[in-house]
Amino acid sequence: MVSSVASAKLSASLKVVAYDFDPDESAATDIGFVDFTDYETFMAIFVRTVGTGALETFNIIGNYVTDTGTDVTVKVHAVASEPDALMDKVILECTAAEFHTAVTGGITTLALQQGAKYVGVEAELATSTDEGVVIYIMGAKRPASGLTADSIA
Repeated sequence: MVSSVASAKLSASLKVVAYDFDPDESAATDIGFVDFTDYETFMAIFVRTVGTGALETFNIIGNYVTDTGTDVTVKVHAVASEPDALMDKVILECTAAEFHTAVTGGITTLALQQGAKYVGVEAELATSTDEGVVIYIMGAKRPASGLTADSIA
């Protein structure tokens, strides 16, 4: 029998966002910054969709502003085995504490931590024709309705 009860356990506790990564160049590229204020954990996943070239860079980065500030590297993925086949993936994650320590340079005043709120990924493909999908999964401090919802273009 099909359940008639609406459940939203994961979609109310996790925010999931996906980005098409088709930079058409072989240079490090910032991928979508998101507000990290109400979250405790951040995970980024790169999934190969086109090509077989190397993934040169895959880093979690932070910033005080979304587009114009200076990016700070929070964590670096040491890509030991290349995700060079269809659907190969690499995963990198950090906690809010790691994020704030990296972005604020270890200064732990509340004002600085509250200002350091945007998290994202920097990725670089060795071949300009390669592509992938980058997925962010963030664990919320408090469950809330609608953190993750359908997204149809």
